[in-house]
Amino acid sequence: MSSVPPVGPVLRRLAARTAAQAAAWQPRLGHAARTHAAPLRALAAPRHPLPGGHPQAERERAVVAAGAAAVLLAGALLVAAPGSASAQTVRPTTPGSSAFTAPQAAVPSPGLVQVAGPSPYRLPNNGDSAQEFVAVAANLLPVEPPVAGTPAEAPAPGPEAAPAPEPAPAPAPEWSAPVPDAPTSNPYGAANSEYAAGYHTGVDFAVDPGTPLLAVGNATVVSAGWDGSYGKEVVLRLADGHYAQYAHLSSLGVAAGDQVSAGEQIGRSGSTGNSTGPHLHFEIRTSNRYGAVVNPIAFLAGHGVTDF
Repeated sequence: MSSVPPVGPVLRRLAARTAAQAAAWQPRLGHAARTHAAPLRALAAPRHPLPGGHPQAERERAVVAAGAAAVLLAGALLVAAPGSASAQTVRPTTPGSSAFTAPQAAVPSPGLVQVAGPSPYRLPNNGDSAQEFVAVAANLLPVEPPVAGTPAEAPAPGPEAAPAPEPAPAPAPEWSAPVPDAPTSNPYGAANSEYAAGYHTGVDFAVDPGTPLLAVGNATVVSAGWDGSYGKEVVLRLADGHYAQYAHLSSLGVAAGDQVSAGEQIGRSGSTGNSTGPHLHFEIRTSNRYGAVVNPIAFLAGHGVTDF
């Protein structure tokens, strides 16, 4: 943009001042011509005035004509001045950066407010339009409605929850009944002269032949085989130092030296040895010998066993 100030406003002010002065001086010029122009009349008067007119009237008409000419000149200056109303054609700037233009690729500032969108126009002499450089404010950009049926954006997944720890396995039983829920046919301690001890040294459980027999605690197999009047028997040394004896078995499921756990099968019931019918003769001994016995039911009950 040029730094030379426009001359239109200067010429307008000069022409207006000239017209005002001419209008103000016009009556005075006429009065001066009538009262103080005698010497001038003598010099300018023709030696032979034209017929049909007075010389003084002719001079007054000449002064009026001069004033009118000054007024017409001032009007002509107003019309011809480049800054007059007839020359108010606004010409847009040529393409380039300015306060009102910006590259089209630039993102409009969010704070910019524009009341209307740019309209097409033509530059002088069919020049290229600068509309491509006009930035449209954000408030005039078209708002695209959401497409129907478009799923909402899913929230960002949060951290995965740690998997719940698996429940700890139930602890293995430390004690068990030799034959759970079996009925008792002969209790411990019953007096009987036929026994060497004079009483029943164990407890008899009435069970059918082939019933599974279970280790009453974690133990080591001391012996497994035939033992005279006891028939086929198994003797276990329990973890607390006591011994468990199983007599009259039909079959054996362990051998001497095996390690067994509470509830593990060690053989099957029967009626071998000195027996009058299928049953399990079961003893708890304090040492591995005949007669060193305690009440089996009371012993197991003291370890939490109740299914007799």
